[in-house]
Amino acid sequence: MTKYLLMQHYEGGAGCDRPMGEWAAADVRAHIDFQLALDAELTAAGELVDSQGLAYEATRVVSDGGTPATGPVAGRLLAGYRMIDVADERRALEIAARTSAAPGPGGVPIQQPIEVRRVMRAP
Repeated sequence: MTKYLLMQHYEGGAGCDRPMGEWAAADVRAHIDFQLALDAELTAAGELVDSQGLAYEATRVVSDGGTPATGPVAGRLLAGYRMIDVADERRALEIAARTSAAPGPGGVPIQQPIEVRRVMRAP
């Protein structure tokens, strides 16, 4: 088994060009229900390690060992992640594709990018 981190970025466009805060309540519920059902399926298969949605606000920290510098995170919004433990990369990509096709407004797949990274093991 190999662990992968699937990071869901919100970039607008593709199948969804509005932030979730602007969706109809029924569309938000359908999206969350999809995510919960996928998590339940992956848990039953022994493949889910963790899954979380993330707050919009984030802080960037840089330090040279002294007083750290902090500031806002600029760039793409990381909406959430899943840590999975699967047989191979093919399975990780399959799960990422399903995540990208989660329903958005009107049930249309959101088509948001899912970044897939293998978790490295220490030497």
